[in-house]
Amino acid sequence: MINSPKNIWQGIIIVLLLLATSPAFAQQNNFSSTDYVKSQYDIEMRDGVKLHTVVYAPKDTTQSYPILIKRTPYNCRPYDDKVPEHIISNPYMQKEGFIIVCQDVRGRWMSEGNYTTMTPNQTDKDKIDESSDTYDTVEWLINNVPNNNGKVGQWGISYPGFYTTAGLPNAHPAMAASSPQAPISDFFFDDFHHHGAYFMSYWFVTPLFGIQHDAPTNTAWYHFADLGTNDMYKFYDSITPLKNADKYYSEENFFWQELKNHPNYDEFWQKRNILPHLDDIKHPVMTVGGWFDAEDLYGPLNTYRSIEEKNPDLQNTIVMGPWSHGQWASSNSHQMVGEIYFGKGISDFYQKEIEYPFFMKHLKGADTHELPEAYMFDTGVKEWRQFEDWPPKKVTKRSWYIHGDESLNTQKPGNSNQEYTEYTSDIDNPVPYREEQSLVFIPQDYMTDDQRFAARRPDVITFETEVLKEEITLAGDMLANLYVSTSGTASDWVVKVVDVYPPQTKEGEHTPEGVELDNYHQMVRSEVIRGRFRDSYSDPKPFEPNEVTYIDLPLQDVFHTFKKGHKIQIQIQSTWFPLVDLNPQKYVPNIFKADEKDFQDAIQRVYHTEEYPTNIEVKLLEKE
Repeated sequence: MINSPKNIWQGIIIVLLLLATSPAFAQQNNFSSTDYVKSQYDIEMRDGVKLHTVVYAPKDTTQSYPILIKRTPYNCRPYDDKVPEHIISNPYMQKEGFIIVCQDVRGRWMSEGNYTTMTPNQTDKDKIDESSDTYDTVEWLINNVPNNNGKVGQWGISYPGFYTTAGLPNAHPAMAASSPQAPISDFFFDDFHHHGAYFMSYWFVTPLFGIQHDAPTNTAWYHFADLGTNDMYKFYDSITPLKNADKYYSEENFFWQELKNHPNYDEFWQKRNILPHLDDIKHPVMTVGGWFDAEDLYGPLNTYRSIEEKNPDLQNTIVMGPWSHGQWASSNSHQMVGEIYFGKGISDFYQKEIEYPFFMKHLKGADTHELPEAYMFDTGVKEWRQFEDWPPKKVTKRSWYIHGDESLNTQKPGNSNQEYTEYTSDIDNPVPYREEQSLVFIPQDYMTDDQRFAARRPDVITFETEVLKEEITLAGDMLANLYVSTSGTASDWVVKVVDVYPPQTKEGEHTPEGVELDNYHQMVRSEVIRGRFRDSYSDPKPFEPNEVTYIDLPLQDVFHTFKKGHKIQIQIQSTWFPLVDLNPQKYVPNIFKADEKDFQDAIQRVYHTEEYPTNIEVKLLEKE
């Protein structure tokens, strides 16, 4: 049938109506920074300490607006009357119109009080913690900031993500939506430690968190060390053993003293773990993270998981994209991590179709689309997927076993003449974490780095599948079951999961100059464990030399499709320098206080027999 002009116009009107009601067109306002007015307050907490709070409110007072708050240890600059062009990283939310709030937490910048790392949550509601400070702030804002609609949301990336999480327990009744993004959840597994191994690459930023200010200030009161070189490998080698680093940090740096004096997962670290306190949450939560976040990958995955377990009926969403730390807040149109390109407009899609609808629905009552339980980006085929559960229910658990012929497959090894694969962990020639060793503020790009340089070293052992005849998609958590021995009494163990590209893979339009994707070994996931913590993170113990020992190492979740024609590779090693500090390979009570004479080489063995079948447990997404 030929469409009449009337039918054509009716179709156009229907399309326009659909567009008008989609999240991208739901906004009634089009505010720029010039449409906001800035106010600053020192809000008094229940113990009398005043926290500096910067408020940006729409000048249009003919309507009411929800409050969106970020609490941060960094700063709420500018502290003058200037309204910055970008008040919030999401342009769709700034244009829509929110009362946007930034607050300096206790002991930081323009706020009073003393600062502590990862403030412990207090089960006694009358005591002071980040939950009580958030509650008191919300109470003051809804009673004193004009034209608010009585609904409050909170969000933050990285450390501000922790403050968002910490504001969930005993939240104010006005709190209607929270989005912890790349949140730190436990400092023994995020940022400065991974399974007890100290991430020395973050040593440089220790003053950022370790110096108390004398009084509120709008200028930095801490200083970073002058390293005298841009050669990261060279510098960190110079402060090994770690006691050599003391000449850069005095007793004034309390965080450095905490790191040194609490090498185990003792009460100091345990009480700073926010995860046990995430129960009885009464408003929707959306946790956001990046699959290649070198700082806080453990945090978002376990924050979501803990909330889900403790609040099964809560609207609880997780979003994981192809980002490094906080890249979803970027305005870059092309998304890359290291040398790997993931697509165009990915962060904009998140801001427009995920974050914006979440806050619009719960703070403004907008009729936006429902978000799924899990909005996840497949980093292999490079596309978004939605799931009703995470990990998805339709997965098949599988174990991949390593073998003496360097193969990796699903067949459990039998007994053979080659019981183990052996290598020497040379303490004077540790495995670098990446081929290029330049000084960076915080390492990030290595999360997708080409691992060919490591695979060619004698102290890195590799196992890989045959060329894949069909796609394999990993969706969910992974666990490395290691059967190992060491000639020493202490050791670290590093496991990497690598996507090996086929020969003659062509470079893409956005592949950096000089990078060849032919046989590229892209790291998909990696993790380290300090072997002394294999049975207990709080009660470490040495290895018995040359005795077969079992270690289970969680590798964190992954959502990655290994394409047809690719291979899956596992790399195992014992040093990862200078990302991770050197384990002396001789047991000492505290590696931070080890002497140079304590460091020694070790013969490492990884077993692959029927009795000791080293393997990786994975979840394979079932085909629809």
